[in-house]
Amino acid sequence: MDSLSSAPLREAWYYGVPGHYLKPGGMRAKTILGEPVLFGRDRAGRVFALRDICPHRGMPLSRGRFDGNALECCYHGWRFDTAGGCIAIPSLVAAQPFEPGRIRVAAYPVRELQGNVWIYIGDDPAAAPEIPVLPGIDDRPADLIERARLDAAIDHAVVGLMDPAHGPFVHTAWWWRSRRSMHEKAKAFEPSPFGFTMVRHAPSKNSNAYRILGGKPETEISFRLPAVRVEHIQIGRHVVCNLTALTPIDARATEITTALYWTMPWLSAMKPLLRPFARAFLRQDRDIMTMQQTGLAHAPSLMLIDDADTQAKWYYRLKREYARARAEGRPFVNPVTPRTLRWRS
Repeated sequence: MDSLSSAPLREAWYYGVPGHYLKPGGMRAKTILGEPVLFGRDRAGRVFALRDICPHRGMPLSRGRFDGNALECCYHGWRFDTAGGCIAIPSLVAAQPFEPGRIRVAAYPVRELQGNVWIYIGDDPAAAPEIPVLPGIDDRPADLIERARLDAAIDHAVVGLMDPAHGPFVHTAWWWRSRRSMHEKAKAFEPSPFGFTMVRHAPSKNSNAYRILGGKPETEISFRLPAVRVEHIQIGRHVVCNLTALTPIDARATEITTALYWTMPWLSAMKPLLRPFARAFLRQDRDIMTMQQTGLAHAPSLMLIDDADTQAKWYYRLKREYARARAEGRPFVNPVTPRTLRWRS
């Protein structure tokens, strides 16, 4: 097939920042879909997101000050409330009729859920895929969060996220798996809202990381548009959830965030040991995608095979259907049908 790289979906909720990054009166600048975004939290604890550009002379508002109520541009002192409205222009004198209230900075819808701040890029979130709510986890922050920048367009990052065959070659480690442990696997899949789900099953016998959980874990892995993967592991009455979200920075870079939640107190004591493993896992994905860019720079024709690449095929079909449904003003129709996939890994 021809190039698999294409524009990211708009009209979608994307992962913004971990909630703990924003203290009351704090702000943080990011680039999402090539747009400059300023996240902040007011004194009352409410999060907001604005376009990070002062409409006067183009200065990033993140270079200025935020007192917990209003943002002040560092260039000429123009002030804006957290909804983006201009509330003061210091250079105006009393006799001048200019009305600051007519000036606005674009504001983005945001939601804070289970310790994560999500941002809606687009105009109408009503028909968009909902932000995933992790089952068995209260509305609380993650126990462990790690992030990395991938030098890859969003499509290549998503395909890498759901690729089941690269593990024995990229994530080789005693605590995960090796080439020698490769064997045939069969997993049942079914459609789920704006995506698909690998139905609950016992983890593969060569997935060593599950062994530290003890008992008889069962896992369910789901993907939904635009770029969110959730693994829900049940061990008796306890739960471990892994939320992995991809956020497009621009046409050539994507940010990956993995947030781990658990209900076992003893896992919290192991956090200093778990963090290096999470970082190593993300670093391996980052490094392989950086190497991949050398080949992709030549715009080669690419291919996807059955069954190992079927999830990638589903992703492209889901993405196309969502874009068409929004453009045509009709309900989304999930193109995924129930199927058992087989591959070696």
